[in-house]
Amino acid sequence: MTTSGFPDWHGTTILAVRKDGRTVIAGDGQVSMGPTVVKGAARKVRRLAGGKVIAGFAGATADAFTLIERLEAKLEQYPDQLARACVDLAKDWRTDRYLRRLEAMLLVADRSSIFTVTGVGDVLEPEHGVAAVGSGGNFALAAARALVDHTELDAESVARRAMAIAADICVYTNGNLTVETLGD
Repeated sequence: MTTSGFPDWHGTTILAVRKDGRTVIAGDGQVSMGPTVVKGAARKVRRLAGGKVIAGFAGATADAFTLIERLEAKLEQYPDQLARACVDLAKDWRTDRYLRRLEAMLLVADRSSIFTVTGVGDVLEPEHGVAAVGSGGNFALAAARALVDHTELDAESVARRAMAIAADICVYTNGNLTVETLGD
């Protein structure tokens, strides 16, 4: 239990990879409470904006769904302007009293861009076309960076292999993946 009295929920790894005109977001299915796996097949990756955008989330599910709904509204307000929609969401998230309390992170991508969006106002675009969030995010990120730079694997294969590596190392990550792809 955390100091707030709520259970210590863990268990998300979300990875985004952009390579050779394809963008992929992969998310594992594990949700854990302390040392116990409570669900192994959660779906943490969604298509938005008529299939033009993919979003993956880590953190509290209800909080993430609230943020995804807000992002969808921003995408309607700013069609085909993912960066602007993400910045506007981050601004609202940082300044709105209700949203400020939400505990989640988003990875958002279209065919040409990937963004990590956080509640502290960050909208980060990775330098190397790879980003990750969640409990096993650093493991998946390191594996994907190595695979992108040193193999001929396509974006989806890199994402699947990196997530498998993360699942082998991180007890809060499993191999039950949801994978969404955009591009050629």
